[in-house]
Amino acid sequence: MKTILLLAVLVSVNFCSSTASAGGSSAAAPERVDPDSLRAVIKAELMEEIADELQRLHPETPSVPESIEFAGKTYRFDTDWMYERMDRELIAFTYMHTNSTLMLKRSARYFAQVVPILKANGVPEDLKYLMAIESNLDPKALSTSGAAGLWQFLKSTAPQYGLEVSAEVDERYNIEKETEAACKYLKEAYAKYGDWMTVAASYNAGQGGISRRISDQKQSSAFNLYLPEETSRYMFRILVAKMFFENPESFGFSVPEEDYYPYRAPRKVVTVDYSIPSLVDFAADNGVTYADLRNANLWLIGTKLTNTKGKAYKIIIPATK
Repeated sequence: MKTILLLAVLVSVNFCSSTASAGGSSAAAPERVDPDSLRAVIKAELMEEIADELQRLHPETPSVPESIEFAGKTYRFDTDWMYERMDRELIAFTYMHTNSTLMLKRSARYFAQVVPILKANGVPEDLKYLMAIESNLDPKALSTSGAAGLWQFLKSTAPQYGLEVSAEVDERYNIEKETEAACKYLKEAYAKYGDWMTVAASYNAGQGGISRRISDQKQSSAFNLYLPEETSRYMFRILVAKMFFENPESFGFSVPEEDYYPYRAPRKVVTVDYSIPSLVDFAADNGVTYADLRNANLWLIGTKLTNTKGKAYKIIIPATK
């Protein structure tokens, strides 16, 4: 608004100046402000206002820190290669406006559900940033390779970690179960590597590839390996994600607390070990719509649940608002 007003004044000054010059009246005119001086003042104000707006829209990226602590270990950026890798991801996070804002807004909801499970399994809380990089904190995320959910399990590997994937159930979208499955993988990899950053790298590249490169390059941590570009960037993205979620203002993002998407505890959880011929009717019997039921239980596929083996499923009945 201030920019528009300054432009309007500038146009008015130019118009009045040209009118006065063309008038040619010999009558004594009242003393007035020199239009050239006024134009200079207004232009200076305009430039300052435009610079402020550009700074707001395009904030400077945070400086590369000397070090970051991740999962109890300190990582330093004291070589050109380390510094430039970190700088690249800082720039990417700063200008990736749509995803960055959405991740911030989603973080309160999904971190509240995931962090207690990580802690209960002895997995450092910092590994929640791996999940953020995997899915942008979108519980419905589905990659081009078919990886699904917050933790991006493939259909082929999900059963190895206790997740059911069938025509009516896809537990890769069950936040509790997929996080438990992720913990199984992370702890298994930590038992092999003894280093959480290497565990994170293996989540992206696979344990076989990381183990082979550790052996070939005679290193103990993936952070010091020469890796394919995607995996190398992946580790630095996780570190930048930690910086971003802990201090979004330093990246130029300011989301008021009331704009974060809240986590609402379920009204109740119903355990079923039987078939449900109509989830629509099941939802109505529990006082919610089918849409509410599906949104709270993304792992349910379709409008029925066939359960011939008597498996116990926990179905969330959401507290709607």
